[in-house]
Amino acid sequence: MSTLEVPGRARVFGDDINTDYIITSRRKRESLDPQVLRQYLFEELDPGFAATVGPDDILVAGKNFGCGSAMEVAVTAVLGAGIRAVLARSFSRTYYRNAINNGLLPVICDTQGIREGHRLLIRHQERLTVHNLTTGEVIAGGALPQIMLAIFQAGGLVPYFREHGDFQV
Repeated sequence: MSTLEVPGRARVFGDDINTDYIITSRRKRESLDPQVLRQYLFEELDPGFAATVGPDDILVAGKNFGCGSAMEVAVTAVLGAGIRAVLARSFSRTYYRNAINNGLLPVICDTQGIREGHRLLIRHQERLTVHNLTTGEVIAGGALPQIMLAIFQAGGLVPYFREHGDFQV
C-alpha cells in the first residue's frame, strides 16, 4: 500500500457549491485551456478569489460539492489553479468521478472545524486522514478504493491507462 501526502492551505466555501460557481459555463465557450480557466475560478462567488490562489491550496466545502451540471471543465479549472485536493462533507457523484479521472483528489470528511487559512495535510497510508496542523485535529476521511488511489497517483485515468494498459486491481 503506497503512502500519499498532500499539504496545503484551506480555502473554505459552504454547502451546495455547484459547477457553475466553480467556473461559469460561459467561460468554457471561450477556452478549455486550464491556464485560462484558472483566472475565473469561483468568480461568481468571489471575483478576487482566482488572484489569491496558490499551488498549495486545498478547497474545503460543506455538503454537495460539485452539484449541478456534469461539466468536466469544473475539475479542469481547479487543477489549472494548481489545486490538488478538495475536502467536502459530500460530493455530487459526477464531480467525484470527474475529479478522480482527472487527477484531483476528492476527500469526504467532516469539514466543519476547518477555517480559511488553516494548514492541512491529507495523508493516505491505510486510510485517508486529514491533519489540521493549525488546530492539531485529525479528521478521518472516507474510504478511497485502491484503484481510485492508483488513478489519482498516476495523474488521472488517461495517464493510468498509459502506464498500465488496463485496470490493475
